[in-house]
Amino acid sequence: MNIDLSEEAAEYGRQAVRAFEAAGGDDLVRNAEREPKRRTALVGPVLDELGALDLDPRGDAAELEAAAALCRAAGYFAVPFPVAERLSRPAGADGLLVVDGARPAAAVAGLDLCWTAVTLDGRRCDAAARAPESPPRTSAFVTGLDLRPAGTGGDCARDLALGLVLPCWTLLGMLDRAIDLTREHVLLREQFGQALARFQGVRFQLTEAEVERSGAEALAKYALWSVQDHRGEAVDDALALRLAAVEAADVVFRVAHQLHGAFGFCDEAFLSWLSRYGQPLRRLPLGPSGTRDRLTRSLGRRGLTGPFGEARERAAR
Repeated sequence: MNIDLSEEAAEYGRQAVRAFEAAGGDDLVRNAEREPKRRTALVGPVLDELGALDLDPRGDAAELEAAAALCRAAGYFAVPFPVAERLSRPAGADGLLVVDGARPAAAVAGLDLCWTAVTLDGRRCDAAARAPESPPRTSAFVTGLDLRPAGTGGDCARDLALGLVLPCWTLLGMLDRAIDLTREHVLLREQFGQALARFQGVRFQLTEAEVERSGAEALAKYALWSVQDHRGEAVDDALALRLAAVEAADVVFRVAHQLHGAFGFCDEAFLSWLSRYGQPLRRLPLGPSGTRDRLTRSLGRRGLTGPFGEARERAAR
C-alpha cells in the first residue's frame, strides 16, 4: 500500500498553485465577494487552463490523485468556487454535493449549474440552489437547497466517499496556508526586542498546529487510497478523515488567530478570509459532533480497519 501522491499528481498540484496565483491569488476571493456574479468568470478560465474538468477521478486512480492535488491548491487561496464538488460530479450532473437531509445547504449560491446531492444516509437527489438570503460577506456563498428524489442508478456509496474526501483536500490546502501565514507572521513580528518565533510558547503552539495539520494530511492520503481501491469501508474512512480534518482546522485556526492577534481578524490579513471561507467546509454537511455521531453509528463495535488492518489479519491467521 502506497498512500503518497504520485510525482505527476504532485507536480499538477504545484502547477495549479501557480495558475491560481497568476489569476489573482488572494484577490480571487476578495473580488468574488465584491462581485458574486463573477465567481465563474474569475475561476473558470483557470480550471479550463488546467484541464480540470477533463479529469476523471471516478474512473482513473492517477486522475483522482490529480483532482485531490488541485483541490488542495484551490484551498490554499480559498478559491471562491466549488472545485471539489465539480470534480466529483457523477454522469449527467455538473457537480456533487454531500448534504444533511434535514437541512440541505451548500456554498453554491449564484451558480447556474445542475447539482446531484447525496445524503449521509445514502439517498441520491437532484438539488436546486435557492436564492441566497445573505451576502457572501456573512454567508460565504452558502444557500439552502431544494431536493428532489433522483433515480436509483449510480453508486451512492462511491458518491458519498468521493464527495466527502475531495472537499477535505480543499480544507487541507487552507490549513497549509494558515500555517504558512502564521510562520511568516511570527518570524517578522517582534516583541520585547526579538521575533515572536524565538519565544518557546509560540514554538509550542506552532508545533501543536503542525502536528494536527500533518495528521490530517496523512489521513487524507489514506482515505484517497481507500476510494481508489474501491474498499468497502471507503465511506467510513471518508467520515474519519472529515472528523480529523475539522478537528485539525479548529486547532490550526485557533493557534493562527492567537498568534496573529487582532490583526488576524482584519481584511488586510488573508488569514481572516481563509477562516471565514473555510466555515462551509468545516460545518457542512455536519460539524464535528454531528460527524462523530454519524461515524460512531456507522462503525458500531467493529472499529476502523485502518492502514494496518491487513497486517493484523495476516498475524491473526
